[in-house]
Amino acid sequence: MARYRESVCRFCRREQTKLFLKGDRCYSDKCSVERRNYPPGQHGQSRAKHTDYGIQLREKQKVRRIYGILEKQFRNYVHLAERKKGVTGENLLLLLESRLDNIVFRLGFASSRSQARQLVNHGHFLVNGRKVDIPSYRTRPGDVITVKEKSRTVKTIEESVKTVTRRGIPDWLDVNVTDYSGTIKAVPTREDLPPTIREQLIVEFYSK
Repeated sequence: MARYRESVCRFCRREQTKLFLKGDRCYSDKCSVERRNYPPGQHGQSRAKHTDYGIQLREKQKVRRIYGILEKQFRNYVHLAERKKGVTGENLLLLLESRLDNIVFRLGFASSRSQARQLVNHGHFLVNGRKVDIPSYRTRPGDVITVKEKSRTVKTIEESVKTVTRRGIPDWLDVNVTDYSGTIKAVPTREDLPPTIREQLIVEFYSK
C-alpha cells in the first residue's frame, strides 16, 4: 500500500484547520497551524481564488486526510454510501467512523489514526475475542474491542490511554481503561460526528 512519508503537518496547513494527525503535538503550541496559519509552498500567502469546484475539492481532501485514506479507497466508500438507504453524505461519514483504526483512535488506545492503523496492522487488538489486523475492518454496534494482554505494555498504547481525557470519548462508545477494552454502544448520529465536515460538498464533487 502506498504511504505518505513527508510531514503531515503540511496537510493541516493546506486545509488551514487542525486535522489532528500528530497526536498530542496538535494540542500544543508546536502545532503548525497555530504557528503558520497559511498554506505551505512559495505562494502559500498569496490570495487564492475560491471556485465551487475548488471548495468541494478541498473538503474532499480534508476528510480523506483526516481518516488517512487513499483516493481510490475513498471513492469506493462514496459509491458504497450512495447505494445505502438514507442520506449519502451521512452514510459516508458512518462508514468512515466504523473503520477499526478509527474506533481504536476514538477509544483512546492510539493518539492518532495513523498510529492506530499501525497498531492494528501489528495485531495488537481483538474484536469480540478474535484478532483483527485489518485497519479498514468495519465494526458494528455491540462489538467489543480489546487490547491483547501481551500488548498492554506497549509504550504508545500506555501513553495514549493516559491522555485520553484530553480528547474525550464519544457518547456512542464506552471504554474501560482498567481492562483496556471498549464497546460500540450504538450507531452514531450526525450530531455525534465532527461538525466541521461538510459532507454534502463531497457528494457534489463525485456527482459530476
